[in-house]
Amino acid sequence: MIKKIFVTLLFVLFTSNAISAGSSSDTTTKKVKTDYDKAVAHVKSAKKYEKKGKLEKAKKRYEKAQKLLLKSNKKKPNQADTLNYLGFTTRKLGDFENGEKYYLQGLAIKPDHIGINEYLGELYVVTNRMDSAKERLKVLETCNCEEYKELKEIIEGTKRSKY
Repeated sequence: MIKKIFVTLLFVLFTSNAISAGSSSDTTTKKVKTDYDKAVAHVKSAKKYEKKGKLEKAKKRYEKAQKLLLKSNKKKPNQADTLNYLGFTTRKLGDFENGEKYYLQGLAIKPDHIGINEYLGELYVVTNRMDSAKERLKVLETCNCEEYKELKEIIEGTKRSKY
């Protein structure tokens, strides 16, 4: 009798493991990364290279990120986060005019977007439009966020923007 119970328990354990191995709730299954996710990873990597002074490596990462973001924006247009990173990578690659266009498109969708307001403010500082930069800072005034402090320091000249 005990032997039958033991064999039955073993059978249940093995068959339930075999069934769950093919289920969608399996935590070992890798999630496919989107173009947006890949781009964000490239941006983060580029920022690290930039901090280390490895500007050519940073530039290559920004270029890769920008290509992925353009694909992502084509597949899913009008996403504020995508437009934020498109503005950021475009600005980092020295194209301030188109960077600004992406930021403004993003703000049209989400006017209180923290990242866009900070980065657009930085772009305005670099292009000597301090009144516009201060307007972006005003939007961030109540967010109690790091982005407000960063932009404020750049506007006051206590921190330098790397464009």
